[in-house]
Amino acid sequence: MAGEERNLTASDKVRVRIDNVRKVFNTRNGEMVALNGVSLDIHDNEFICVVGPSGCGKSTLLNIIAGLSEPTSGKVYCDGKEVTGTGTERGVVFQQYALFPWLTVKKNVMFALEMRGIKGKAAEEEAMKYLEMVDLAKFADHYPKELSGGMKQRVAIARAYAAEPEVLLMDEPFGALDAQTRTQLQTELLETWEKKRKTCFFITHDVEEAIILAQRVIIMSARPGRIKDIVDIDIPYPRTQETKMTPHFMELKNHIWSQVYQEYLEVRK
Repeated sequence: MAGEERNLTASDKVRVRIDNVRKVFNTRNGEMVALNGVSLDIHDNEFICVVGPSGCGKSTLLNIIAGLSEPTSGKVYCDGKEVTGTGTERGVVFQQYALFPWLTVKKNVMFALEMRGIKGKAAEEEAMKYLEMVDLAKFADHYPKELSGGMKQRVAIARAYAAEPEVLLMDEPFGALDAQTRTQLQTELLETWEKKRKTCFFITHDVEEAIILAQRVIIMSARPGRIKDIVDIDIPYPRTQETKMTPHFMELKNHIWSQVYQEYLEVRK
């Protein structure tokens, strides 16, 4: 069932290939292996969520895919080309909103469009379309300091989409938000993804969030980070918060959480 769903929602084209990636940091106490032999194919339009205990290398892996960090060994490819730095085909949304405080909401989104060569009135009109997508058109002329945390994150997501990346990399984008806002943004992100169908690589500590969003959940081991398991989420879209109440959802949650908890116990040893 999971394989069938993936064929319906993502093409067979490999958008990102992670090939035996290892990352070692040199610290005062010697070498620290953050990732040790991670390999994964991410398909076009696929929504991947990554879970695991703190320190298992989730963010390190995302930064390597984004081109913000280099692997010690192994390679990452995007559309068949080796990743050697940042690129417009990969957009990143972090937990911290990273908006320009001196720019209005609309101009924050226009910045991404101008990087694509879209200027002036055309950029303004296009920016408004992305703000409508995240239901923030009414706040186009506000500054980030005038927005709530959830609204700032929606601006960050709109700006990321405006850059038209092939791959959207999201590092716990809802982690700092309250439960109600987080739930709302999960729903909005799913709706946006179903419209735009970007390839998404989403890091979270929340197992429920991973299941409600993803087609596949990647479970990382305790450091040194490796892929411990890959779980197909065979729940059809559209998914709602009521989906979390179903027996199958609970079954998946228990299966994933038990593995994450085992790795958490490894960290505590």
